[in-house]
Amino acid sequence: MTSRHTDPAPSPRTSRRARTGGVTYGPTLRAAAAAAALMTGAGAVWSLGGGIAALVALVAGVAAAALAALGEGERADPRPAPPPEGPPLAAVLDAVDRPVLLVEAGRAAVLNRAARQLLGDHSVGEDVRVAVRHPAAARRLADPAPADPDAPTELIGLGGLDRRWEMRVAQAGRWQVIELADRTREDAAERARVDFVANASHELRTPLAGVLGFVETLAEDAGDDPDTRRHFLGIVENEARRMQRLVEDLISLSRVEAERYRLPDAPVDLGEVADAVATELCDPRVAVERTARAVVGGDRARLSQVLHNLIGNALKYGRPGTPVMVSVSAAAGTVHLTVADRGEGIAAEHLPRLTERFYRVDAGRSRAVGGTGLGLAIVKQVVERHRGRLEIASRPGEGTTVSVTLPALPSDAVT
Repeated sequence: MTSRHTDPAPSPRTSRRARTGGVTYGPTLRAAAAAAALMTGAGAVWSLGGGIAALVALVAGVAAAALAALGEGERADPRPAPPPEGPPLAAVLDAVDRPVLLVEAGRAAVLNRAARQLLGDHSVGEDVRVAVRHPAAARRLADPAPADPDAPTELIGLGGLDRRWEMRVAQAGRWQVIELADRTREDAAERARVDFVANASHELRTPLAGVLGFVETLAEDAGDDPDTRRHFLGIVENEARRMQRLVEDLISLSRVEAERYRLPDAPVDLGEVADAVATELCDPRVAVERTARAVVGGDRARLSQVLHNLIGNALKYGRPGTPVMVSVSAAAGTVHLTVADRGEGIAAEHLPRLTERFYRVDAGRSRAVGGTGLGLAIVKQVVERHRGRLEIASRPGEGTTVSVTLPALPSDAVT
């Protein structure tokens, strides 16, 4: 008698494997899938500007989802599974380049690397108002219901007298998230813009007032006397030319700034440019010494402007009858330009500010010799566009030397 073989009934696990094409999705895989989905969402929130609080909330969600997936897996499969792996929250926050603090029960529980560098390692675990150490921050953090919770709080002087920060506070679960954004550079740029507009307006208004005043005088009785009329017209012409120089320098500075990110690469022999500028100025005090070849990748018109400004300043501020020495040389992959005068020199405290727009050591003397206060600012912008370096050295009573160092153009690029 032949016994009849009967297959056992499939187990729930076998049925699941059959329904999924022979592949069993265990708890670790489900946890990883859940974590991956949430981390993808975190990346999307971060890229769309969701902020640190959203990132913290999603990272916490990753852990919760992973644990939930593990729990479901444990019910389906009693075998123990390893816990999910992933970066801890502190490591995630350390990757953020701006200071971030996580506050729990009023204490700075977690500080990322940038926050520890700003506030100090000792701030971990401190009362958050003590950790941040700023009156405006303390007032904001002590207010349980601010009128506009999303508005940033400006912190001036945190980490340095000139530092400017914006503090934002948000809630993510049990965490209070504090984010600090450094606004020092933007604030300095805005102040420079405001100062520039104010100085430019002042520099234009002064000669314009003189022109209008003398024109009104000439329109009255003073215009009848030839000598008076000639004298006044001479003043009007000088003031008008002063405004013209200022407008030209303002336009030039604007163009140089607009070109700053375009690296010039046309072969330019700086020695030839120095000779040409000296010939144009036609002043016997200017002496040029140069090597046979000093070629840079550059913009010839802008480099000519640099030499005009530097040599022009040396002629204006050097002592009458003293030479202005211009030297151009090439060595070790660089081209060096120096312009030296034998003037009265400049005190050391003024040297760091000479390239600021409209900065003058002696405003009266500068205007008397036709200076606009923008020449060295233009030189600095042009040199930086050519990836070069500008240095100014001076000794009172001995004179001033301005040095420009530019990268030389490789020999195989010189035609």
